[in-house]
Amino acid sequence: MLGESRLAEIAQRVLREAKADQTEVMVAATDSHLTRFAVNTIHQNVSETDATVRVRSILGRKTGVASGNELSEAALRKLVRSAETVASFQEENPEFGSLPGPKQAQKVDAFVERTAEYAPAERARGVEKILSMSRKNHLDAAGAFSTEANETYIANSLGVSAYHRGTVASIVTVIMGADSSGYATAASIDVADLDPEAVGRIAVEKALSSKNPTPIEPGEYTVILEEAAVGDMLFFLGWMGLGALAVQEGRSFMNGKFGERITGEKITIWDDGADPRGLPLPFDFEGVPKQKVTLIEKGVAKNVVYDSFTAGREKGKTSTGHSLPAPNTAGPIPLNLFMAPGTATKEEMLASTKRGIWVTRFHYTNILHPVQTILTGMTRDGTYLIEDGKIVRPLRNLRFTQSILEAFSNIEALGKNLVLLKDEWNSVGTCAPAAKIRNFRFTGTTD
Repeated sequence: MLGESRLAEIAQRVLREAKADQTEVMVAATDSHLTRFAVNTIHQNVSETDATVRVRSILGRKTGVASGNELSEAALRKLVRSAETVASFQEENPEFGSLPGPKQAQKVDAFVERTAEYAPAERARGVEKILSMSRKNHLDAAGAFSTEANETYIANSLGVSAYHRGTVASIVTVIMGADSSGYATAASIDVADLDPEAVGRIAVEKALSSKNPTPIEPGEYTVILEEAAVGDMLFFLGWMGLGALAVQEGRSFMNGKFGERITGEKITIWDDGADPRGLPLPFDFEGVPKQKVTLIEKGVAKNVVYDSFTAGREKGKTSTGHSLPAPNTAGPIPLNLFMAPGTATKEEMLASTKRGIWVTRFHYTNILHPVQTILTGMTRDGTYLIEDGKIVRPLRNLRFTQSILEAFSNIEALGKNLVLLKDEWNSVGTCAPAAKIRNFRFTGTTD
């Protein structure tokens, strides 16, 4: 961690060196630590400290980007010249207006000292709680326990100046038997919120209870999806069509649907980069303050998120603070998604199910049709048959092919608790409840 004053010094040095019409600089510093384990043994402990500088140069309506992780004055000068050289060779973008001007972002306290200072021995002790349970039950555990401190500074030649620092801790494990597996995960900005023993217990119980799985015919079933599976669908929904560029290019499920019902009334989805229940970042990668944006409200399509470029393409629109780092062809994306919880427990959902399938999580999830929000993927790490309100036997994994909007229209109950699900990007933290959904479509089975 370099601190705000050091990051500001680096950014201002870049801006002083710049000769472009407009210049933007992002400085991101990270201290990341990872304890990885497999076959019931810790096999890797890694710590990495890095700082990256990304420069975006604007010459007229031409844009160039260059990045590097050397912080010397000579290296920064070379980085600026590289970005300006790249810009000089680009074609004009007639739709580009300007980099954003300065706006004050709210401060969010997302930095926890004990997370930043968590030692390798402490992570090892947490991992050992998982490994000992796995060994005791003659299973094999794999996974990772990570802690990280990060800071981001965004500045531009129009006066933007924004700084944020945060921490994140996460545990994930998959515990394997001969023909079974179990999965569990936990994430928080505060490492003290994580309970490695509880994570291990859940994964071991699933690995034991999913032994000797049996097949079931594909078809439509009532499902109880745990939070990880719901979060997977929620993330893909945001990626496919809750950004303005997808709407402007006519490839969003929101096109022609604003103000109309697109899911069941139980569904309300929003994005909020300042909510401490997620992984907060109160401004985007242009330094624009993030707004809380209600995307779907009680089933009705309401809004999508904007960055400065997509906002400039529509009269009366302003950036909602959802730019990704340049260069970016995906457009603005909601990275801090929340789904409103319901009132049910998973036990209540189970008790109310005559016949159905319990799903722990999905994997190999892929988009088949973004406008129809159709995904395909596999169940994994604990799939079970439900009969008369009870789990009766484990099932072989199933392939699903399902429209997210259709599934969200068929929700019968939502869990009362939100679970933070950390994605591959540290800035992506989806908060989702469990869900009971009728007529969920399975199209294949595994051998």
